[in-house]
Amino acid sequence: MLALHCCTFYPSLVFGAARKLDNEQDLYDYALRILMRRAHSVHEMKKKLLRRADSDLLAQVVLARLKEGGKLDDARYAKQFTRTRTEVRKQGKYRIARDLRARGVPDRHINEAIAEAAESTDEAAIVRQRIERELRSFRGEISDKKFASIYRSLLAAGFPADVIRRELKSLTREEVPEVEPADE
Repeated sequence: MLALHCCTFYPSLVFGAARKLDNEQDLYDYALRILMRRAHSVHEMKKKLLRRADSDLLAQVVLARLKEGGKLDDARYAKQFTRTRTEVRKQGKYRIARDLRARGVPDRHINEAIAEAAESTDEAAIVRQRIERELRSFRGEISDKKFASIYRSLLAAGFPADVIRRELKSLTREEVPEVEPADE
């Protein structure tokens, strides 16, 4: 039973190490299969190719071929990644920039993609929408502890602190009832 348990966590014990690829076409086909699953940055693809390639030179040749063929482009990848993260996942610019840096995308592409996304999205509206969703999920009175929780979750999602504070303040302020003018 112990051996089966170990293999659950270490598939290399059962299947062995991945086969090293020693010709350009096989490595190129491997790279295309990876790209069919999802887009990758140049840095991510380079790491994957170096793991599977028989030599570093072979990995560099395939990487250059992917770039020349337009299958690998950090600028396009950053724009696509940013668009998905802002529109679908409703994340802020700081989180997106951090995630792109972790994937090895150069800062010039990150800044360009974030600036382009900022033109088409209203960050304050996204923050407001997320706050409203959170407030609907809370039952009972909303305490300072719950506000702090919302604030932290929005910071983790990558939104600027000043936008979060402004939107929290505007959405939680009690509305002042309108007073009818007295007829004399």
